[in-house]
Amino acid sequence: MPADLEPQAPTTDLRGNRAQRASPSYTLAALDQPFLLGGSMRGVRFLLEFAKADEALRAWGVRSTIVVFGSARISDTGSPDQRRWYQQARRFGRLASEEGGALRPDGGQRDNVIATGGGPGAMEAANRGADDAGAPSIGFNITLPKEQGPNAYSTPDLTFRFHYFAMRKMHLAMRANALVVFPGGFGTLDELFEILTLRQTGKSPPIPVVLVDRAYWNSVINFESLLAHGMIDAPNLDLFHFAETAEEIWARLLAEGVRPGRRVAG
Repeated sequence: MPADLEPQAPTTDLRGNRAQRASPSYTLAALDQPFLLGGSMRGVRFLLEFAKADEALRAWGVRSTIVVFGSARISDTGSPDQRRWYQQARRFGRLASEEGGALRPDGGQRDNVIATGGGPGAMEAANRGADDAGAPSIGFNITLPKEQGPNAYSTPDLTFRFHYFAMRKMHLAMRANALVVFPGGFGTLDELFEILTLRQTGKSPPIPVVLVDRAYWNSVINFESLLAHGMIDAPNLDLFHFAETAEEIWARLLAEGVRPGRRVAG
């Protein structure tokens, strides 16, 4: 506990002050959990969720990341498609870690560190690939009723848990040199369209977005129909690319300017 927050020795008071000392109002604000968890402190908690992860990432010299999204339900023992997606996510996590700069700090700074939502499935596979390479990787976990707990492969010092989806998304986006999206459901779609919307509106730097398995994505989203109905413009279809394998994903990212020591987002 910081010295300035250490409890002070009680002073002598002939009248007695037990009631005053026992009152919740007398507890130091920084140590008053009911107060800190109350509605009026939501903004402070939001700031704390930013600062805690930011401080740890800076300590590890994480300058840039490659964010990997995908379903928590993908398994290396599931259907043939699931096994293929899991294997490619794991291979990509290793390839990007070996070639992207996560293993070789540049002036103490690491580039293209694999960052995921921290859970099982495709997220686990990408973190596992980084672990195969001996590289650090990040897990930005979120408190959920099910399907969420830290996988065993993200670096312990870089494994975080968030209450607020918005702050988790901010940390996922703010250092990203690229976004790689494996097949997924509502959560993956939410994260994908969050980044595409930021790209479309110019609120995000022009980072590459790669969707893995063209057949899957074309079966669940009719991008051409969005264009035909006038809901997007033709250039919006250039905001993302497709790839099938880890090697194709990495080749696309290189073509889009991802390099060790280079921050795509500026």
